[in-house]
Amino acid sequence: MTDKSTHTPEISVIIPLLDEEESITELFEQVDQALQSPYTYEVIFIDDGSSDRSWEIIQNLHKENDNVRGISFRRNYGKSIALQKGFDIASGDYIVTIDGDLQDDPAEIPGLIEKLKEGYDLVSGWKQKRKDPISKTIPSRFFNYVTSLSTGIRLHDFNCGLKAYRSEVIRDIRLYGELHRYIPMLVQEQGYNRITEKKVNHRPRVHGESKFGLSRFIKGFLDLLTLLFLSSYVRRPMHFFGSIGTLFLLIGGGIVLYLTIMRLFFEVYLTNRPMLWFGILFLLLGGQFFSIGFLGEMWTQSQNKEAADHVNIRSRL
Repeated sequence: MTDKSTHTPEISVIIPLLDEEESITELFEQVDQALQSPYTYEVIFIDDGSSDRSWEIIQNLHKENDNVRGISFRRNYGKSIALQKGFDIASGDYIVTIDGDLQDDPAEIPGLIEKLKEGYDLVSGWKQKRKDPISKTIPSRFFNYVTSLSTGIRLHDFNCGLKAYRSEVIRDIRLYGELHRYIPMLVQEQGYNRITEKKVNHRPRVHGESKFGLSRFIKGFLDLLTLLFLSSYVRRPMHFFGSIGTLFLLIGGGIVLYLTIMRLFFEVYLTNRPMLWFGILFLLLGGQFFSIGFLGEMWTQSQNKEAADHVNIRSRL
């Protein structure tokens, strides 16, 4: 393995991982082989609170190779925070992310970099022939279809861990929750519209166990709804809450006006008319939504650095 750390690296490879002790050394060797020439590079391992020997192995690699860096979290914070911390310290002109389970093929990295050099801001891997059980592939296809339809970004594989970015692109996004699944959307929201994908080789898992679960699938969709709302209304909350408030006020006002006319001109008593309470309810709800909209306008710059800025780091190389 070679040491290419004397100068600022051209490529930063960020590898988030959790309990992948059997894969780390082999993965680094494959990355090293893929980037031997003509690139200079650094590899940044983000140990997301592993309970096995992952951090020990990363420390040993760092002692042998100065181009290996690492961060170890005291507990598991999730892939989004791990990636964000990697983005924060990466120094390369091109940033590559790859999962630590050996299913993504490091030999694909040069191809992604070449696509970036064609002028793209983000190149996302597409695992067209995915080597995963059906319990992962079917939910993933549904997830990718809905996400593509909702965001308007035509990618087949939003959640592929193998992606490449220009360095300026990742400086303008902040990750938390499950937002690593929606990086292309976050990138596009910042004005980086040159997004493409490239078919990549996908390999069966050899070591360890998958961290995929139904709860992560559900959280991912909840984050998508949040992201769609924030991207459309975070700078103009009154457009959202005010529209709902106006609808409720019109319904409530219409009901009250109708009942008032019935009482004044047709002598219809309202004591046995539940509709009156519905009218009052809609008026109150309309007023509340308007109030929320006004408060939102006063606090449009909500701070979403919270999670990544409060990570308790155990050690840093």
